[in-house]
Amino acid sequence: AFWVKTMFGLPRVGHGGTLDPKVTGVLPIGLGKATRVMNLITKSGKEYICLMEVHCEFSEDKLREVSKQFVGTIYQKPPVRSSVKRRVRKREIYSLDLLEISGRRVLMRISSEPGTYMRKICHDMGILLGCGAHMRELRRTKSGIFKEDTLVTLQQVSEALYLYNNCREEDELRRILIPMEYAFCGIPKIIVDDETVNSLAYGSPLMAPGIVAFQPFKKGDVVALI
Repeated sequence: AFWVKTMFGLPRVGHGGTLDPKVTGVLPIGLGKATRVMNLITKSGKEYICLMEVHCEFSEDKLREVSKQFVGTIYQKPPVRSSVKRRVRKREIYSLDLLEISGRRVLMRISSEPGTYMRKICHDMGILLGCGAHMRELRRTKSGIFKEDTLVTLQQVSEALYLYNNCREEDELRRILIPMEYAFCGIPKIIVDDETVNSLAYGSPLMAPGIVAFQPFKKGDVVALI
């Protein structure tokens, strides 16, 4: 995020969820006012492709039996090398699929609640297999609604900016920059009329006459006002 901030010369840039060192994949970055919606993405579900290495020979049946125990609500204590307080906390694992097994190496796709440590899942699976295991590689393939098909590299960002600043060609930059409204996909929305927008901007509460349309939601839900 710091490199992107420097490239664009913007005072504010934010990202939607930290990637640990040597972890690759999807990292949504908000520019300027879009920084405000990054908190929503940070709290959205994540998906990873994880390569685990088990420290002994094991049977596929035993591995599948162990993997099923990690779907649903689990308890985790963050690893020693983490940026948060090391206390036990609950996390939800939505799915854990075994994609490929080669010798002692296991390729998995894991979909989970944010703040789940894949490194710790590998460690705990190794304990249940009876000999230990560790994470060799990790790639985040999804963060909220953002997937790898929207992925661009820092090199592509740099080239797009060069074309815009030096050749006034904006096609590549427009391809890279996504309207921040995309971040609201998947959550309920309330559509307000034009006159209400100004009142809301000055802190007035939203009243029924200002609502044009809305999607069903319940008390406590996060909603988007558009």
